[in-house]
Amino acid sequence: MSRSYLLMLRRAFPILLGAVLFAAGLYALLHLLRPVDTGMILHQIRTTPASALWGAAAGTVLGYVALAFYDWYALRYIGKSLSGGIIALGGFLGYAFGNTIGVSVVSGGAVRYRIYSAYGLNAFEVAAISGYIGLALGSGLVLVGLAAMAIHPHAVLAYLPYGPETVRWVAAAIFVGSVALITWMSVGDRRLSLMGYQLRMPPPGDLAGQVVVVLLDIAGASFALWVLLPMGKPDFATFVAIYSTAMMVGVLSHVPGGVGVFETVVIGTLPATVPVGDAAAALLLFRLIYYLIPFGIGFLIVALNEAREAGGFLGRLLARLPQPVQPALSTLHGLVPSLAALVAFGYGVYLLMVTMIPSVRVDAMAEGDLLSTLLREGGTLASAMAGVILLIISHGLARRVSAAFWLAVATLLAGAFAALVSDFNLHGAMLLGLGALSLLPLHKSFDRHGPLTQGVFELRWFLMVLAVMVATAAFFFFANRTVPYSNDLWVEFSPASDTPRALRAGLAASALLLLFCLFLATRPSPRRGPAADEANPLSRAAQIIEASGNPQGWLAVTGDKQILFADEGDAFIMYAVLGGRWIAYGDPVGNPDRFAALCWRFSERAARANARPVFYEVSAAHLSMWTDLGFALNKVGEEAVIPLDRASDTLVAMQPGKQQRERDGYTFDLLTPPHSDAIFQELRGVSDAWLAGKTGQEKKFLVGPFAPEYLDGFDIAVVRHGGRIVAFCNVMSAGAGRFNAIDLMRYLPQEGAAIMEFMFLNMIEHFRIEGAAEFSLGVAPLSGLSERTIARTWNRFGRMIYRHGGAFSDFEGLRAFKQAFQPVWRPRYVALPTNVSPLVAMSDVALLISGRKHRLQRRKSAPKP
Repeated sequence: MSRSYLLMLRRAFPILLGAVLFAAGLYALLHLLRPVDTGMILHQIRTTPASALWGAAAGTVLGYVALAFYDWYALRYIGKSLSGGIIALGGFLGYAFGNTIGVSVVSGGAVRYRIYSAYGLNAFEVAAISGYIGLALGSGLVLVGLAAMAIHPHAVLAYLPYGPETVRWVAAAIFVGSVALITWMSVGDRRLSLMGYQLRMPPPGDLAGQVVVVLLDIAGASFALWVLLPMGKPDFATFVAIYSTAMMVGVLSHVPGGVGVFETVVIGTLPATVPVGDAAAALLLFRLIYYLIPFGIGFLIVALNEAREAGGFLGRLLARLPQPVQPALSTLHGLVPSLAALVAFGYGVYLLMVTMIPSVRVDAMAEGDLLSTLLREGGTLASAMAGVILLIISHGLARRVSAAFWLAVATLLAGAFAALVSDFNLHGAMLLGLGALSLLPLHKSFDRHGPLTQGVFELRWFLMVLAVMVATAAFFFFANRTVPYSNDLWVEFSPASDTPRALRAGLAASALLLLFCLFLATRPSPRRGPAADEANPLSRAAQIIEASGNPQGWLAVTGDKQILFADEGDAFIMYAVLGGRWIAYGDPVGNPDRFAALCWRFSERAARANARPVFYEVSAAHLSMWTDLGFALNKVGEEAVIPLDRASDTLVAMQPGKQQRERDGYTFDLLTPPHSDAIFQELRGVSDAWLAGKTGQEKKFLVGPFAPEYLDGFDIAVVRHGGRIVAFCNVMSAGAGRFNAIDLMRYLPQEGAAIMEFMFLNMIEHFRIEGAAEFSLGVAPLSGLSERTIARTWNRFGRMIYRHGGAFSDFEGLRAFKQAFQPVWRPRYVALPTNVSPLVAMSDVALLISGRKHRLQRRKSAPKP
């Protein structure tokens, strides 16, 4: 089996496992609900006392307040501090979106990264926060559940093959042992090694505070469900054990929100005195109050922020929010496409459910007339079709396609109209209309043009749609299990024929979805022939680089990269393929107006090739674009750029050293192409001596090769001593010579690195006289990072990238050398999807630099742009 198939199977395994667990949970839930009538569940929901609803709301508020303190303690743990408002916003949205939906693009960590990165936290620090929260919540659930089982072992006896005393003493022993271990580690500041990771507990004071937070969190959430349960429910302390166990199983299942799994465990462990139907009604209300309402509030915050960005009266009103919160709010813009896709998907599920389960609808139309029959029939079919359409176009919304946005709004409005004409369902129509209105402020985020089906429909999307269809069909048969099936059901038409009408609507919806899947499976691959100006891609790239202000763009013509052009032909991305990653170097080059669409195309093509996109050494000029694409940013160094209009002081300060070199017989010259064979022969001698003193192997990807056909396109700065070349460097220029950067540097080892100072000073002076704007000395890798534990780990791993070659053996020396020229330091980042490890990406970059071709896919076998 090839490596690509193994990689695909490894990625698909967690998704398939989640699907299997979801199916198992759904089957178990339907088995438990077999004796229950759906009408009784809805009746129980409608008759729930207001006091129980208010109690559930209070428990929800308590739970979410406690959840925000997880972030506060996590920040203390990594030595960071933010204002209370920022922590509350990041914590609330992280839980409201991530915990409710469980989709990676809006997971708690991704949401927190967007907000906290606006205040200086990097991806590793946010990952540490998410890890701390997961560990604190998971261990808290386990310990509380163990304590509750020790006190009330009867809560879980139905699921364990042991007697109550055995359960009690085993749970107590594990609880006491765990608490003792945690306390011992915290008080003594000891560390525990697990699978290569060092686990350190917070100090005793923070640990005690975290215990209080965990108790408040679990107490609030479990109370929100417990108060909704009917008479006969267990006492609250016993129910905490049930809730903790169900939550733990739901989290371990990796099913989004634990849907089906959580409910099955709760219903299965409740005492027989609680009617199953009443428990199901309480669980539905709990889902609504504890999950969907906070999600709706979070979505409203994002929508209001979009209105603020749009200006007008509402924008002026919201602009008065406290200034410290403004950066956090500005980051929410990038969440819009994913949230809109989730909202559309959710409405699609709702429409399918209300059309396939008759008792969900409100029957208010008159019986016995043809018009009523036609309206009900047409409205039900329209609702089912609208539901499928929303499921399909949710994929386009996640990719910011403008046509998908407007079709989603139109479909929601059509669904509202169908609800009115079929059953005069005013509540359903208002709900769908509210969905359409809530999407309208978001329209500016959907700026991509193209067909709805462009891009890659991944396995995760297909399984989510399949899960919806399976769940809908399962609950349809569950709701209609008392109706005897016959072929006559398909042709029975009357206002009271809910089951036949639902069957026909389900058939139409399934047919529409099947046709769409067949279209996706049989559509031709988008093989675009080369345009006239792309017949020679390197020539076209050279024209774009000349007009740009990005001299590093010349690394596109080194021969070790592929080039993806924008549709308009005035911008491109350079990249290399390694295993399961497409690694682009630097920012896109060319017209900045094309960058966002070009990066989307690059990401989609990588996904189509079963790979993940990575952008290495991107600048800070387009930070908002990367966050809008859903990428995380990790700093990998700083570029030393000398503004030449301010370089005179530097030249004066370093003149004594330069003059001493000149007295010693060193001379500088800038050779313009074309270069003679004799020059290249002399340069090769310097290069060979350089490589002999290093690793003996050319570096790639981040630097040009020593190849005459490559170097012959650049000016080459040389230093001579006694008429013999002892050092050289080719110079990359862009923007009509206004922007310049060094590329390949070589010198004779016996000359020492000081010879480069002499050459750089002469180059700076030359380009300043020529009227250039900037001169770049290149990137100082891993400079400018904090010295905290997480950053040190990042530094330590990143050193492997520059282990071979370079004029200096340590990063500090390299930065100190460049600092002598008094440059402006500009940060450089690696931008990558949140599901790609930065450490793995950096390892791949190291392989590209080292040129280890046994793991590098050759260009001839790589997918063509």
